[in-house]
Amino acid sequence: MTSGKKPKTLTQNIGDTDLSYLLYDGHDSTIILLHATGFLPWLWHPISRELSKSHSVIAPYFCDHRETDPEKGGLSWMTIAHDLAVFCKKLNIKKPLLVGHSMGATVLIMANAAFGLEASGLILIEPIFLPENLYNIKIRVEDHPLASKSIKRKNHWKDEEDAMSYLNSRSLFKNWDTEMLELYIRFGMKQGDSGGLQLTCSPKREASMFMGAMHYDPWPLLPKISCPTLVLEGEKSENRHYIDLKKISSLIPNSSYKPIAHAGHLIPMEKPKEIIAIINDFSSSI
Repeated sequence: MTSGKKPKTLTQNIGDTDLSYLLYDGHDSTIILLHATGFLPWLWHPISRELSKSHSVIAPYFCDHRETDPEKGGLSWMTIAHDLAVFCKKLNIKKPLLVGHSMGATVLIMANAAFGLEASGLILIEPIFLPENLYNIKIRVEDHPLASKSIKRKNHWKDEEDAMSYLNSRSLFKNWDTEMLELYIRFGMKQGDSGGLQLTCSPKREASMFMGAMHYDPWPLLPKISCPTLVLEGEKSENRHYIDLKKISSLIPNSSYKPIAHAGHLIPMEKPKEIIAIINDFSSSI
């Protein structure tokens, strides 16, 4: 791992379960970073390391803190949002800057607008918003466009070299920052039960998260967000074909929209230095 400030790995009881998180402490103002479906807080590390020079940074992990079954609807994102609000209350975090990517961005909207998690500002990186007619419908895992793929995800590699070779062969990872790839192998994979490596967030759990996106329609929450908000969209993101982030930004009262050139959906992994600069500038402006 690149040298620099390293986080504490901690857990916090939130009433009926424990939530693990990374903490970079030492400052009064706090930034909370929330990861995308199937990923992990360590993928924020190159960003957190820089932000921790002037802020305390907290990156929670939402994958295995609750037992879920994708065939029974998975883990509702509203449940995750409530868990985050309770987590912040337990730690006595006051008006943090909230930064979320993909699922994490949508969860932050829910936590802020539905559960009263006050924020100094919101940075929403490629939030996931389905067409409104798709929420609250019954759908099987095999019929869900993302859950059906994630549950079949490759989940065994001989060693780190084999894992890196695989990642380099996949289009999803081709534009990732080198350190991000190394962190993904080191922390996004673990020793398998029969040797080799397997994913820390299993395909079944990732599928549960994708299924949980459909339990609650977040569109009506957008006008309820009152803090300054910045919506970021990858110029080359495949989500642009079915998610209108300019419209989402327009429905938030105090919001602005910013495209990120030469980036896909996974902006933090592809453009960490640019994300650091954007967060610092936004934080200074509010």
